Amino acid sequence: MNTIVGTYECKVDAKGRLLLPAPLKKQLATSLQNGFVLKRSVFQPCLELYPMEEWNLMMEKINKLNRFVKKNNDFIRRFTAGVKVVEIDVLGRLLVPKDLVVFASISKDVVFSSAVNIVEVWDKNLYEKSICGEDVDFSDLAEDVMGNINDSDNGIS
Repeated sequence: MNTIVGTYECKVDAKGRLLLPAPLKKQLATSLQNGFVLKRSVFQPCLELYPMEEWNLMMEKINKLNRFVKKNNDFIRRFTAGVKVVEIDVLGRLLVPKDLVVFASISKDVVFSSAVNIVEVWDKNLYEKSICGEDVDFSDLAEDVMGNINDSDNGIS
């Protein structure tokens, strides 16, 4: 698994193209040849950019679901809705299809935000609202999610 680090801003042009910031493009260099999958996020009004290797790992998990269980079928349909195979062109641009631009309400300013092994693509205003913390107490969330994990002997999670 390749860990991606950082938050980067850029602008979208009239054709829906995003110029990947150089530090992000450098981190994704090993994935450029294989391409990417761009999809709607499950939980947020943003897009998720999966390097193809990560997408294939996700598909291995999803392919283990029993398609004769209605909830599984419904999940697969919703999870893969709007999925597009995309590439970064020679100029370092990512073309976001119109339906995904509409889904994520991308208008002018865009944020690329690392999410461990994928990159979230946000309209800047929506991103700022999502991280401002007004609807969630982050300290409580951190304790709930990470509070019982301590895999090392140094006392640091």
